[in-house]
Amino acid sequence: MQGLAKLAAPLHWNDAHGGDNLSKPDMRVTVAGVELRSPVIAASGTFGYGVEFEEIVSLDRIGAFVTKGLSREPMPGNPTPRIVETPAGMINAIGLQNIGVRAFIEEKLPKLRSMKGAVVIANVFGFRIEDCLEVIHALNDAPGIAMYELNASCPNTSHGGMVFGTDPNLLFDLVSRCRPLAETSGRPLMVKLSPNVTSIAGMARVAQEAGAQAISLVNTFLSLAIDVETRRPRIANVTGGLSGPAIRPIAVRMVHEAAQTVGLPIVGMGGISRAEDAVEFMLAGATAVQVGTASYADPRAVENIANGLRRWCANHEVATAASLTRGMIV
Repeated sequence: MQGLAKLAAPLHWNDAHGGDNLSKPDMRVTVAGVELRSPVIAASGTFGYGVEFEEIVSLDRIGAFVTKGLSREPMPGNPTPRIVETPAGMINAIGLQNIGVRAFIEEKLPKLRSMKGAVVIANVFGFRIEDCLEVIHALNDAPGIAMYELNASCPNTSHGGMVFGTDPNLLFDLVSRCRPLAETSGRPLMVKLSPNVTSIAGMARVAQEAGAQAISLVNTFLSLAIDVETRRPRIANVTGGLSGPAIRPIAVRMVHEAAQTVGLPIVGMGGISRAEDAVEFMLAGATAVQVGTASYADPRAVENIANGLRRWCANHEVATAASLTRGMIV
């Protein structure tokens, strides 16, 4: 994908190898009681299970990474083609392909625990609330996880396919039932919200009232691309999720609206490909950010952006990265 290569953050020598300014700013932020060494996190679905990037990314230079979504049973995902490039982004319909929570605990987590500096956030999903509870229950007994990210963008098969994150009542039920179980492990529960709603602020408020300790937003936008020569959808699933720089201004606006409504830590995402993009999200109200699509163009994008953010703070005499949050001047 040649166009996606343009999304990669440029790598400066000082960013990768350190420079005089890199050690000055305090880049630590805290999300729901979990301290991160950097506000920059690798997003779910774009960083595998973490172990795949061990030789590529220095995990002690980024804040954390979020695992691929973990389900009760393994899932093969959707048929191909399931990724298509778009102007300034891409559409994907991977279909939440994953090895299942038990295989993750047995095959991936032991390796992650041995990796220096790895802060693991486990992404949890299910098509019924009971599925999510079973995944959390299994993870609760496994050491090496800092936090849960509950994916509220899945269709609830018990309610005719209505997506948890687009219905206030379903979202409240999901979060209010998952929070107590997560709490037994001492791990905070972050809820990942869908942008495909009328009011993101309203859904953020519901998540907070139901017990979320942090929220992450936004997930991808429902979209469709058609091949005009064949007159067929370019994705086998017909529709998919749009991500990349094309959605960034909308995502920043949604983060701002959520930050004006709730007092929870917010992890913002949507088209971040350089340090300045991360700053923009933080000024809008995010405590931390997640980098996703940029990793398809450059597997080291997360680390490059984390280093670039440190350099940006140093060059702008920002003593602490945390001071950027809600720093927009209006």
